[in-house]
Amino acid sequence: MLIGDGFCAHLAAGAAGFRMRAPGGASRLECWRCAPRNRRMLRRSLLTAIVVGSILTAINQGHLIFDQDFHWDLAWRIPLTYCVPFLVASWGALGNARAQGRG
Repeated sequence: MLIGDGFCAHLAAGAAGFRMRAPGGASRLECWRCAPRNRRMLRRSLLTAIVVGSILTAINQGHLIFDQDFHWDLAWRIPLTYCVPFLVASWGALGNARAQGRG
């Protein structure tokens, strides 16, 4: 939720926020509730999760998948293999976007 001047409406005066890039290329300051929902960051984190998660799944579980030897533990291991890179990429993006207060 943004107000006209490029600041999140939830962000209190002087509060620290996250400097996120808008679709037009300009940056805006978002609060801790809005920054994790930034579409550009989520899209980039999802792409990272797909690429890294697929590589890690192929390395760690590839022999079971190609031998068609499926175990029930793959039902949580494979999704977790995709979740970890997504969370790491999102955490890194938010850490990099951390900004001082708008004061």
